[in-house]
Amino acid sequence: MRHLMSPLDFSVEELDKLMDIAEDIEKNRDKYSHICDGKILATCFYEPSTRTRLSFESAMLHLGGQVLGFASADSSSAAKGESVSDTIRVISCFADICAMRHPKEGAPMVAASKSSIPVINAGDGGHQHPTQTLTDLMTIRSLKGSIKNMTIGLCGDLKFGRTVHSLINALKRYEGINFVFISPEELRIPDYIRSDVLDKNNIPYKEVIKLEDVMPELDILYMTRVQRERFFNEEDYVRLKDFYILTKEKMELAKKDMMVLHPLPRVNEISVEVDDDPRAVYFKQVQYGMYIRMALILTLLELV
Repeated sequence: MRHLMSPLDFSVEELDKLMDIAEDIEKNRDKYSHICDGKILATCFYEPSTRTRLSFESAMLHLGGQVLGFASADSSSAAKGESVSDTIRVISCFADICAMRHPKEGAPMVAASKSSIPVINAGDGGHQHPTQTLTDLMTIRSLKGSIKNMTIGLCGDLKFGRTVHSLINALKRYEGINFVFISPEELRIPDYIRSDVLDKNNIPYKEVIKLEDVMPELDILYMTRVQRERFFNEEDYVRLKDFYILTKEKMELAKKDMMVLHPLPRVNEISVEVDDDPRAVYFKQVQYGMYIRMALILTLLELV
């Protein structure tokens, strides 16, 4: 039995196979429409979610399986004080696989250690968000043709953004990746990412404050929102929430084939006028997210 806690749980070769399956699902939906008949996915979301939870549920339903679970801690026995360990033991009696989101870092790993079914980390605090990373990698590979030899700009909340941390960890294994980190001083990447991931692996990167200064050199721009729920006080959030806003004018500075990704939800950091630009692929990204989660469910259930 296998779990997914981090993008590094899969080798590059295994990730390529996963994306191959996802691409086959995209092209041959009918072929997979009953492969999970009789299987049940539990979605245990202790934190609010739209895309991730619905993407998992949609993935399982499209595979012919069924879904049960909860959308907030308040609607589960966690509100009565039940531990994650006990919850997953109970869920293991009802379901064949579980996707868990939790505000505490490491909670899905605790669940995996006590579970008798595969557990997928659907986001744990500011730590990891591996299935978003799988989505990002598939989006890049599908639209760019490969995942190598490119300059990737990550913009916004790089301190608390678990999607950013997961993506950096995953991309460090691909050839010719160069990072540009765009953030205010207060939201720079954590020291452990800088030392343990980038410096340790001799990965080229630079840190800047102004987005406009680096737009012409980017192949990918990964925008993120400033996350209100991660801040300790409202004053800091209000001061930083609109630090970056991607506009039509700023897009004119970019390469003709640059792509804009965003894990969503969007607040103000991308103007709606950018949505019509063919380089804005964040809604295509959502679609790829369902396909890659379908492939992941099949892989962890050993059905492919």
